[in-house]
Amino acid sequence: MESKREQAFVGLFVLIAAAVFIGTVFAMSGAFGRSSKTYRAYFPFAGGLEPGATVRYSGGPKVGRVERLRIDPQNPSRIEVTFSVQTDLPVKTDSHVKIMSVSPLGDNHLEILPGAAQSPIAPGGALLPAQPYLDFNALTSQINDIAPRAQQLLAALTDRAVELKVTVDRVNDLLSAQNRANLAATLASTRGMIEENRPQIHSALQNVNSVTEKLEPLLADFRKTSQEANQTLDHIDAMIGENRADVRQAVVQLRRTLTNMTDVTARLDQTLDVNSENIDQLFDNLRHVTENLKEFTATIKARPYSLIRATSPREHKTGEQQ
Repeated sequence: MESKREQAFVGLFVLIAAAVFIGTVFAMSGAFGRSSKTYRAYFPFAGGLEPGATVRYSGGPKVGRVERLRIDPQNPSRIEVTFSVQTDLPVKTDSHVKIMSVSPLGDNHLEILPGAAQSPIAPGGALLPAQPYLDFNALTSQINDIAPRAQQLLAALTDRAVELKVTVDRVNDLLSAQNRANLAATLASTRGMIEENRPQIHSALQNVNSVTEKLEPLLADFRKTSQEANQTLDHIDAMIGENRADVRQAVVQLRRTLTNMTDVTARLDQTLDVNSENIDQLFDNLRHVTENLKEFTATIKARPYSLIRATSPREHKTGEQQ
């Protein structure tokens, strides 16, 4: 009887110790007395997340846990992840959610990236934008897609390396001992020529300086002339601006006069075209009249008396009395 009582006391003690232990654990973890808010996010690939997975804020400490994962009934190609976080956590409406791991071999967790400081706090139950999770298979696929381009790039680099080698060989040929000797000889010859012609070079430079000094007054005169020309143009512009109405009226009258002259010339051309035959006949008559006048003049010069007598005098015979 006493042994059963002892066993009962031992069992009761174990239950009380277990309850105290569980209460201590929950108290230390903050499960009691701390409220939480729930949010949702959609991922095309959940990255192996399971209920109870850790939620971190900006790579910091644990701030919550994943509550549920289910296939979206509206879109079977994505996973709906429901997670809870501490109430005082500054989750903004533009905060992003992504799946990542602290280390390459560590378990994946849900990461909340902070939003802008001026953005409002997201209410509980809100849907947060999610960044797609890039797993190892996706990376391998992208690497496989990049491989052909990488091979082309390596082939191009190989070709450029061959061209560079040819260029280096040519540079080495140019910088051979013989070419360096020739270049040194050329430089020595040039130095010798400069040493020999140094007085002439100095004299030429002095002449250039003197010519430059002489050009300065000419340039000053040219600047003065240019300034005077600009002033003259300004005066002309001002005069034209003052008399612009008169100039415009004169241009209008000149244009009108030119138009009238064009009309008169056209009429004159038309008149000449119409009376060309009469004009030719008139010129023929004038030519005949001129010839007749010429003959009449010659006759008057030869026989002036014809102006007094109509007929020529009778021929006088010898011994005949008149």
